[in-house]
Amino acid sequence: MTELSLRASGHLRKMVTQLEAPVHYQLPLDDELVDMAPLIGQPIRLEYTGEIHCQHCGRKTRKSFNQGFCYPCFTRLPQCDSCIVKPEKCHYHEGTCRDPSWGERHCFQPHVVYLANSSGIKVGITRGEQVPTRWMDQGAIQALPILEVDTRLHSGLIEQIIAAHVSDKTNWRTMLKGQVEPLDLKAERDRLLNLCALQLDSLREEYGVEAIRELDAEVVEINYPVEVYPAKVGTHNLDKNPVVEGVLQGIKGQYLILDTGVINIRKFAAYNVELSF
Repeated sequence: MTELSLRASGHLRKMVTQLEAPVHYQLPLDDELVDMAPLIGQPIRLEYTGEIHCQHCGRKTRKSFNQGFCYPCFTRLPQCDSCIVKPEKCHYHEGTCRDPSWGERHCFQPHVVYLANSSGIKVGITRGEQVPTRWMDQGAIQALPILEVDTRLHSGLIEQIIAAHVSDKTNWRTMLKGQVEPLDLKAERDRLLNLCALQLDSLREEYGVEAIRELDAEVVEINYPVEVYPAKVGTHNLDKNPVVEGVLQGIKGQYLILDTGVINIRKFAAYNVELSF
């Protein structure tokens, strides 16, 4: 491989994205943002130094929990609670929220229920302010907001209903192979809202007619900076091998695609690394 020079170092965070054609990616390393577009087609090396510092408290930890937290923060912080993954299990109303003020800032905000095409059709939810970031993080090539609600709990209840008919997960291997065919998301929206009409009406009766609002949005098309998609998806794991190197062939979702395999940057948040290119 070409001789590489150390260009940046610091703790990983999930990549920062901007919706452009293609998506613009920056890799955060502590306070530095590395523009990744010029590196595509070039050899790079990412080397884990062996240190992990909790992205919340900064404590040194031997293991990362929930993508970047030490164990005490993982068990204490509201953003690490199980209801973040399964919002239909929100327990704020029971008075047991880990941090009610955090819940009010993040969970009692407008949320969008959407359809996306990342490895085929899926239903998902996100805070309104996370549109379209959430879709780029998932590697979706198309996305369509279909409903808006006022709380995370309501969005989770709706996601459960629609997930009885379509997936609520992305097959990341399929997504990374770049063989996903475009879908008519508006037709899928109409089909699913019709299938779920009675259950959605029941939620409106319980929470109010305006609690669930249908959206007349346009499909968002998303393109990614990928020169070569992998025929077979092999993965790099910094815990097993601290050095990842190869030619950067593209970026999709939160994955760097190298000719030697792919690495999920979000998975290794809070790992201290050195980037050479």
